[in-house]
Amino acid sequence: MTTSSDTKLYPLCIAVLTVSDTRDHETDSSGAFLAKALTDQGHHLHGPRIVRDDIYQIRAVLSDWIANPNIQAIITNGGTGFSSRDSTPEAVSPLFDKNIEGFGELFRQFSFKEIGSSTLQSRSIAGIANNTIIFSLPGSTAACATGWNHIISEQLDSTFQPCNFIAHLRDKG
Repeated sequence: MTTSSDTKLYPLCIAVLTVSDTRDHETDSSGAFLAKALTDQGHHLHGPRIVRDDIYQIRAVLSDWIANPNIQAIITNGGTGFSSRDSTPEAVSPLFDKNIEGFGELFRQFSFKEIGSSTLQSRSIAGIANNTIIFSLPGSTAACATGWNHIISEQLDSTFQPCNFIAHLRDKG
């Protein structure tokens, strides 16, 4: 596995999961943004997939990906709000071996600059399960851009200093 002292990007296989009761592949601008952003950075895309906002459907897809030795990272978008159907944090958090508490805090800090106190309604979370990192973002394309551009892209970049998550992720199969 490469370390943060390497001078070239270590490309990861990253899966993208959109959680939505209304979007399909034609209308999923958030999933499309994440797919383009990660491939533009030199990573490999696994997916993307769309599932309904249902705890068990979300867990089924994530569990399959967490068990897949070829996937090092997963980014979900959608289902992080407070509506009665928003269940991504409840679906994802029991799968974590370790929580990354600072992710949600930092995401809301960046988001506050863009949407003010409305960021309180974001329940963005992150953690590691079976040496696979999982980031859960809100479903808006703007929120996905905030999460990717300010946090995720750097933390999945083996050249980012002083540290990144690459050393904590499993090798490619």
